[in-house]
Amino acid sequence: MLDLKFVQKNLDAVAAGLKKRCKTEPDVAEFARLDEARIALIREAEGLKAERNQGSAEVARLKRAGQDAAELMARMSATGERVKELDAELAVIEEHESDWLLKVPNIPHESTPDGCTEDDNPVIRTWGEKPVLDFQPKEHWELGQALGGLDFERAGKITGSRFCVSFGWAAKLERALGAFMLDVAAEHGYTEVLTPFMVNRTAMTGTGQLPKFAEDLFKIEGQEYYLIPTAEVPVTNLHSGEVLEEGQLPLGYCALTPCFRSEAGSYGKDTKGLIRQHQFHKVELVRFCHPERSMADLELLTGHAEEILRRLGLHYRVIALCGGDLGFSSAKTYDIEVWLPGQDKYREISSCSNFLDFQARRANIRFKAKGAKKSEHLHTLNGSALAVGRALVAVLENGQQADGSVVLPEALRPYMKGLERITLP
Repeated sequence: MLDLKFVQKNLDAVAAGLKKRCKTEPDVAEFARLDEARIALIREAEGLKAERNQGSAEVARLKRAGQDAAELMARMSATGERVKELDAELAVIEEHESDWLLKVPNIPHESTPDGCTEDDNPVIRTWGEKPVLDFQPKEHWELGQALGGLDFERAGKITGSRFCVSFGWAAKLERALGAFMLDVAAEHGYTEVLTPFMVNRTAMTGTGQLPKFAEDLFKIEGQEYYLIPTAEVPVTNLHSGEVLEEGQLPLGYCALTPCFRSEAGSYGKDTKGLIRQHQFHKVELVRFCHPERSMADLELLTGHAEEILRRLGLHYRVIALCGGDLGFSSAKTYDIEVWLPGQDKYREISSCSNFLDFQARRANIRFKAKGAKKSEHLHTLNGSALAVGRALVAVLENGQQADGSVVLPEALRPYMKGLERITLP
């Protein structure tokens, strides 16, 4: 969340940030009214407390002098009751301010492009060339089903829509992709972690999924547990409530986990195939770093995700999200989009974001500089490296051959026991 003191002193900057995001909610004027009421309550309470202190001293003086202090004591009692009322009102106002802060998104970084929709996202760079196919390419679900690896019908029978059962080569390929991505991450200094796949409300709030995105989550009935929508949630919260030493930074973790998303509001879009499933696997990179180098770390982290696609020989482009397309917690985001010949379009396969101190403030993650008396909030970053199911889609569509088989990237063959080509059963 944003710093309360910053918001109180810089409402114009918050309003400008919301404008850059092309949003009118939450209402900055509402916070201004709350804060004016808070200040008025504090001033009245402080005045009455000073009056009460003076009255208490006067009561003591009157008693020492043997004079009647009953009337003054009655007034002081009434003053005390009013102070209690004001303190209670102040607690309510402060709770409303806290709730308002939980709903306010991060302020976009100055380098985030202007714009309101994905059409306003500029392309930063591309890598590789689109494959030239001398036949009509198929989409991944056609290939996967024809090759006997993907079964959406049986998944629908045992669970429902937007699930898939993988058989044989498809199950192995997904496992191979995950292992390959983790190995590349380890080369770049990330420590692999295996976290729980369920988290509590506090963890979800810490990374910004709650309270705003409750409808997008799967909650365990009768429990205060949620299935994770991304490993970003448990991994970022590994250090919630902790104070790290400056020498520990930057600190990087990678995790391969299943992810669960309700995809609320997306019905009717991408209903076929693996693009928008309720359950999928993803390798996530999370970094904790010093505030002075977080923007440089964003470039570094994005490069780590790109390296995976380059080794797989997949053509992609990197775009910078404009203010209106930013995620709730992000100050700056790069999306990496891989080319899919079967769909004849680019599709997002990774999203790399710098949250500045937004998540660290919500989750209370701090660091202490050497020689400093006080700790301060560090910066957090995360990126998909990569969405495994979407990587499988890209491998199938880019590796497809005219005879219906699929040639695997060389980088994956050691993970597939030397298999070079997926052929018809």
